Parts: sequence; structure tokens; C-alpha cells
Amino acid sequence: MLDAQTFPILNRWPAEHPDRIQLFSFPTPNGVKVSIALEEMGLPYEAHKVTLADADVKSPEFLSLNPNNKIPAIIDPNGPDGPLGLFESGAILLYLADKSGKFGGDTATDRWRVTQWLMFQMGGLGPMLGQVGFFWKFAGSEWEDKRPQQRYINEAKRLLSVLEGELSGRDWIAGDYSIADMAIAPWLRALDFYGAKDAVEWDDRPALNAYLARFLDRPAVQVGLVTPPRD
Repeated sequence: MLDAQTFPILNRWPAEHPDRIQLFSFPTPNGVKVSIALEEMGLPYEAHKVTLADADVKSPEFLSLNPNNKIPAIIDPNGPDGPLGLFESGAILLYLADKSGKFGGDTATDRWRVTQWLMFQMGGLGPMLGQVGFFWKFAGSEWEDKRPQQRYINEAKRLLSVLEGELSGRDWIAGDYSIADMAIAPWLRALDFYGAKDAVEWDDRPALNAYLARFLDRPAVQVGLVTPPRD
């Protein structure tokens, strides 16, 4: 059973359903990875909106669960050794795949293939596309020196070319649909929000276009993308 003494975050975002996984998140590319996974896996959960404002993510309550002050984070009241709190979206995806027995790969070989592409997103695609957003849409776009912007645009194009090659002739990045797709596709979708699709030559990547369309057509994805709601 969950209690606010063990998990002080519950003082600010109380659990109405303490028997369910508690999700603390916001619908960003990293945030929706977990809500999509929970929907796809059919795991009961309760979503709490934690905005990106310092008042939320740097609050003592949120920092008690994630000292790195980033969404998403979860508490599973039914963890392997009792209630378990986790942060880092990639770690959460691996945990949920293990808990549900779904979307993590059916064999040991499959699991490592899924994990390598999850790490590709965590270590490369996500950070690089996040920098594209900063330098193309947000404050970095105003910098007179365009070398940082071009550096991240070029690296984004390289990473997208890797994905384009791997997805040519297959539906999903690691064989069957998996947590790796749940991690990768939301970041591809972010390019539209950043207004950077032309800059990274998105229209010249037919396999990626078809891949993202397949992903967005999934009913669980459509729910996860708006959970928790922004408003």
C-alpha cells in the first residue's frame, strides 16, 4: 500500500487509486513514452499532471521521487519487493515490459535487440532532436552564431538516415512492435512541433513517414499521447 511518508510526492499529487501504478508526467516526447506503454500493456494506472514549471518539477515533493527533476516518474505499489519508485523513461519502459511480459522481446536475443534500439533513442535520437528543438524553435534560434544549430541539424539528419535504412522493408525497428518504438516514434513526432521537418529532410524519408503513421494509428498511442492532458 502506498503512503505519503514513504513517497512524499503523494502529499502534492495524492493517489485516488493507490492500488494502481502512479504516473507523474506531462505529454512531452519523453512523457508520453510511459503513458503509451501503460495503455499498450493494459496495466492499471493513475496519471498525475506534473508540468515542466519549476514550481512542479523542482518542488520538494517531486524531487523526493526524482532528484533529477525531470518527468516522467512512476510508483508501482506492486513492485517486485514492495512499492517501487522509478524515474528515467527508458528504465521505466524496461521495467514495465518486464512486469507485463509484453513488448520487450520474446527471446533473449529479441530483448537485446529491443534494448539496443531503446538505448539508441535514449543516448542519441532524443538528446539530439531535443537540441534541434532548442536551436530551431526556442531560445537558441535567436543566437547569431548558427554553428550550434547546424551541428545538431546535421546529427539529426544522420540519425534519421540510420532509422530510414533500418526501417526500409520492416514495420517496426526491432522486429515486432516494442518499447523501442514507443521510445523512438514520439521523438519523430516532435519534429513537427519544432517546425524542423524541412530542415532535417523529413519528406525524403518514406520509410520513416510510413513508420510514424503506423505508430500514430494505434488506439493505445492515441490515448497515451494526451495522458495526462495538458489542460
